[in-house]
Amino acid sequence: MKEILIISDNEVRKNNLNVILTFMGEACSHSEYNHCLKTIESKPNLLAVLIDGEVPELAEDVIEKFQSIPFVNIGFQLSAETSFKNMMGSLFEPVTMPALTELLNKCQDFRRLNTPSLGSTSGKTRLFRSLVGNSDGIKEVRALIEQVAPTEANVLILGESGTGKEVIARNIHYMSKRQKGPFIPVNCGAIPGELLESELFGHEKGAFTGAIGSRKGRFELAEGGTLFLDEIGDMPLQMQVKLLRVLQERIFERVGGTKTMKCDVRIVAATHRHLETMINDGKFREDLYYRLNVFPIESPALRERGQDIPLLLQELAHRLENDNENIVRFNDEALRSLMAHQWPGNVRELSNLVERLAILYPTKVVGVNDLPVKYQYGDIPKPVSSLSEEQQEREALNELFVSQQDPEGELSQSGMLSTALPSDGVNLKEYLSDLEINLITQALEQQDWVVARAADQLGMRRTTLVEKMRKYEISRQ
Repeated sequence: MKEILIISDNEVRKNNLNVILTFMGEACSHSEYNHCLKTIESKPNLLAVLIDGEVPELAEDVIEKFQSIPFVNIGFQLSAETSFKNMMGSLFEPVTMPALTELLNKCQDFRRLNTPSLGSTSGKTRLFRSLVGNSDGIKEVRALIEQVAPTEANVLILGESGTGKEVIARNIHYMSKRQKGPFIPVNCGAIPGELLESELFGHEKGAFTGAIGSRKGRFELAEGGTLFLDEIGDMPLQMQVKLLRVLQERIFERVGGTKTMKCDVRIVAATHRHLETMINDGKFREDLYYRLNVFPIESPALRERGQDIPLLLQELAHRLENDNENIVRFNDEALRSLMAHQWPGNVRELSNLVERLAILYPTKVVGVNDLPVKYQYGDIPKPVSSLSEEQQEREALNELFVSQQDPEGELSQSGMLSTALPSDGVNLKEYLSDLEINLITQALEQQDWVVARAADQLGMRRTTLVEKMRKYEISRQ
């Protein structure tokens, strides 16, 4: 169920929808009303059908004929829309990506619930849409998920913190034959080693001090589903031995118990550590590593997929909107600046930033000056000062003389005159121009006439320095 069909006789409408869907990474095809019935019959596993409601009678006939296929009405309100269980809603032009994404999510849920036989091979789930992006790295992750999800193979997800390893694990579960079973996550690094065994396998009453009753472990809770072992690299060695036994024999006992229990659980593990290095250091068992590393998936860092940031921002803003939170938007300069950041915290850092900006600027479009300083890159336009020209000049002079004075009140070697005003006065404009030319020339010479570095040394934008060089006719001899 990967393809979306557009039914319309309006070429402009078809082209607009095609552009949006292609940008979202969705495969789509087109059909005119005259041929739409045969087209739909030839594509029984369509993800959704976007149908032009310009001719309501024709649209309603098609929707009624294919009750198992979800439809989205485009452009016009259908009078009988609420009577069709397979009508997910209407979109009115101009069509926006968040609105279309929400309706496609509804289509995905409708398909999953109404075609259970296809549950194990369904293409893209609602969770799958959280892996948005068109970069090669994220495309490869989506392809690997589709390949491994229908199998029972153990999966090891590798990648830095904040790259969305649990999202990948949930997608594997949601697209597998175990999708109706539970998905149980465990953070092995967040649970003390002495409690981890009880957490995973459960315990009987009286097994240890404080065990006032028996308790099921995560393996029992995940029966028939998927157990996600996050930060497996932080698991103590003694627990690694017990986990290996469960993976090999598919049996375990509760802490303090004697009854052997069988488990039917798929294991998906994740870590940000280099397990092969830990094996060499004796901190991770090699046999457990090969048991877990049946099918590795590398989760790419956000700095390696900067082109996906606009789509990720769109997705994060859409989530805030669905949660009735403030909506945040970004202008082009802010987007370019964010795409230049290295993102050591990856998608988690981006998500936190979006939430923070949505609180600070709930009703405005965020510009580059609204971003925290560490996210500002390139030529940053200075905010317009509310001071008068005379006040700005006075502030500039104060800063200039404070920065150039030595402890005794005289200008340092880079200055030309004492701060004391001569008895016969001075032409302030010429003096400041000469001083500015002198400082610019010094900065350029010190930086071997690399304009960008000289601009940084002078605390101004490169374009501003170029304008001043042109104004004063400063050039390298």
